[in-house]
Amino acid sequence: MTESLPLFPLNTVLVPDGTLALRVFEPRYLDLVRDCGRSGTGFGICLIAEGNEAGTPATPMAYGTEARIEDFDTGADGLLRLRLRGERRFHVVRTRVRDNGLVVADVEWLAADPVVELQPQHALLADMLRSVLEQVGADVAVPEPRFDDAAWVGWRLAEWLPITAMQRQSLLQEHDPDKRLDALLSLIG
Repeated sequence: MTESLPLFPLNTVLVPDGTLALRVFEPRYLDLVRDCGRSGTGFGICLIAEGNEAGTPATPMAYGTEARIEDFDTGADGLLRLRLRGERRFHVVRTRVRDNGLVVADVEWLAADPVVELQPQHALLADMLRSVLEQVGADVAVPEPRFDDAAWVGWRLAEWLPITAMQRQSLLQEHDPDKRLDALLSLIG
């Protein structure tokens, strides 16, 4: 069963529980934010497969993450600034473009990651994450640390490691937390 979800294609990937700062200036996205605020719903963030962030509607990748608005304000430049939090992952079944240029997708929600204990071969990744968290310190709002949860460790590393958007997209599309950690090991190896 599919559900309709407005999309905000970007040149970045949002992961579950991840945060993203976003400036909004195009009318189609200002309307999207207003509608989400009124209805209390989220919208989808997808990496751009083809096109650009502004102007003509971009073609999104087939997997993305639902974003919820955590905070907003107006910047010195007068633009709307949002702080988003990633929630559920989804698979795009089909898209359509509204008259205002907003891309809307029919999506299938993906199952939440199971809570899987971190395996010994992935202990190095938990140690790396601890080090990253010490470096970012109070600059980043970090969810309650769960260093023994394979999915949590994988998502936090996917969010904060300096990897390409396509590498992050590949991790987003992996359904198994242990395989996601194996992929992260190969990226840093």
